[in-house]
Amino acid sequence: MIKLSDYDYNLPKELIAKYPVEPRDSCRLMVLDRKTKKIEHRVFREIGEYLEEGDLLVLNDTKVIPARLIGKKKTGAKIEVFLLRPYTEKKWEALIKNIKRLKKGQEVIIGEDFRVKLLEKQEEGKAKVELIGDDIDRLLEKYGHIPLPPYIEREDEEKDKELYQTVFARKQGAVASPTAGLHFTKKLLEKLEKKGVKKAFCTLHVGLGTFRPIKTEDITKHKMHEEFYQIPDETLQAIKETKQKGKKVIAVGTTVVRTLETYAQTGRKEGFSDIFIYPPYSFKMVDALITNFHLPKSTLILLVSAFAGRDFIMEAYKEAVEKKYRFFSYGDAMLII
Repeated sequence: MIKLSDYDYNLPKELIAKYPVEPRDSCRLMVLDRKTKKIEHRVFREIGEYLEEGDLLVLNDTKVIPARLIGKKKTGAKIEVFLLRPYTEKKWEALIKNIKRLKKGQEVIIGEDFRVKLLEKQEEGKAKVELIGDDIDRLLEKYGHIPLPPYIEREDEEKDKELYQTVFARKQGAVASPTAGLHFTKKLLEKLEKKGVKKAFCTLHVGLGTFRPIKTEDITKHKMHEEFYQIPDETLQAIKETKQKGKKVIAVGTTVVRTLETYAQTGRKEGFSDIFIYPPYSFKMVDALITNFHLPKSTLILLVSAFAGRDFIMEAYKEAVEKKYRFFSYGDAMLII
């Protein structure tokens, strides 16, 4: 049995980053070489030294929506609605705090021109809701809050609308950022392009499942939440050409790994993925990985352990704690080659 407790580590609370460093590419970069088991400490903007002409960066171009809506019932009782994913433009799956206080058909007032109606209750505090108002994107922009992860332990600020979004985000639909991509600036991407490093995009709308804890000691019993993904033909073509030339396909983030590996398993370029990657796993598409430092006992630390080996990852995390790296969404980065 693969035990969850084998993927635990001790993290001092002060190492959880509440804000990113600025500029984005000035964060620290830990480089792990899987062959030599060597660990190096660099700065993210130096990442080009590990990439060659003809290598391919695959980036997730999902865009985070301001998914947290804070409203009230007609009685004045505060209700928070967290949008998870759309069924249609106005009908959404949502998570509602204090859902017991709401009856089917009741409305939550978000603003004078924006309301959320409860259509039906589902399991685990989830619900099907209808957004009532004109031009939903505009209303979300006006009233919605950026859904910062709970461990950041602060309210979102105006600047998070930019900081919690990658510079290449373009397809709305995520409720969490693909955080490995946050370290890239436009200038760094241009510099890599001049070096001959190519880039391609895929989309995985990161859902709340990213933060859902594994509740079973036997990890094989854990079920992932589904997330929508899409891979354009030109990205698949670019990956094929890169492999043929013997160059590296570098996934920017665990979301890209899961998207590409879903395709490798199913042959489907679009759909919903609930892939759960843990050791041992044979990767079909990815040669290197850029990622952040992940929560103890999370699905993400299992994925990177499958890629680099559990012992090597746990050693690297121990060193990261000793050297006071910054952890999680707004923290530092890791490159596994």
